[in-house]
Amino acid sequence: MVSVSQQAWQDSPEERGEFVQTDPFDPLDVSWLHPSAIGQGTMRSIQLREGLELEILDVPLGYENSSVESEIVCNDVDFHFHIQGYHEGGLTQVGDREFCIRGTGVEPKHCLYAPEGRSLEVWLWVKVEVLRSILMDGSGELPREVAHWVRSEDELCYARVGKVTPPMERVLWEIVRCPWQGMPKRLFLESRALELLSFMVGWEQSLQGQRAVQKLPVGTRERVHYARELLLQNLHEPLTLEQLAQRSQLSESALKRGFKQEFGRTVFDYLLDYRLEQARELLERGTMQVAEVMTAVGLKNRSYFAAAFRQKFGQNPKQYQQFWHFQTKG
Repeated sequence: MVSVSQQAWQDSPEERGEFVQTDPFDPLDVSWLHPSAIGQGTMRSIQLREGLELEILDVPLGYENSSVESEIVCNDVDFHFHIQGYHEGGLTQVGDREFCIRGTGVEPKHCLYAPEGRSLEVWLWVKVEVLRSILMDGSGELPREVAHWVRSEDELCYARVGKVTPPMERVLWEIVRCPWQGMPKRLFLESRALELLSFMVGWEQSLQGQRAVQKLPVGTRERVHYARELLLQNLHEPLTLEQLAQRSQLSESALKRGFKQEFGRTVFDYLLDYRLEQARELLERGTMQVAEVMTAVGLKNRSYFAAAFRQKFGQNPKQYQQFWHFQTKG
């Protein structure tokens, strides 16, 4: 069980334990090994470029007697993803398959608490000037949707928790299981770090979009959700838009408008996305051939399946299956 605070872990090399260079071809990829008295675990730090850093934390946690952290000023924006594990800080509670965004500003004095158990986390640290260089708009400033990530040293820092989605989790596992070394590894991990950042920007945009859009009437919302159920129940013989509208007792225009408002996508974009997510899960299991997976999710054209899968996941289905199993065996 970890008996030291998070801040002590970050600040004190003695608490971290043995220091090793993780990648023999990259001096900026290092790990700290927990002393055996604390429990086996590692914290790996990879500086991708000046002001952009990944950390992978795989440790036993347990702050049973909540340790007190003093007020600190946060100078970086950090994105904290839990694959596994739970802990509470001053502004957030983060559990299994959740993430936290913490901006710059003041984090108040608080107690840390984590029940005993294993924690597997990925952290992305971004300095403000790097964040601006990546995201700035034509005026040279951060886009309005994420401007609140950066606050002054006398303001309370922004902190918010969300759910890790399947596409986010896929990227997190690719980071944790990255098989490469040297420059190929650095290029791969930086691309994945930027993908995580894009998820965070999209999440903030969706939150603000939800605030701006008027909610559907309860009856209409129930019918739209019923239409979604019908859609997913008929993967192999999809209902037409007219059939969905009739069965859910909506006009076609009301169904299209309500579906886009409720789920953020058109009816058939939603269906395709669902099929591709199901295909991804089947490919990761490794028990079916690509053609069998395609049939199982209700698609018939292999070229169309491959192109749609590549557009969503960056690889065609066969490449994805081979890459996934290479990582899991590694």
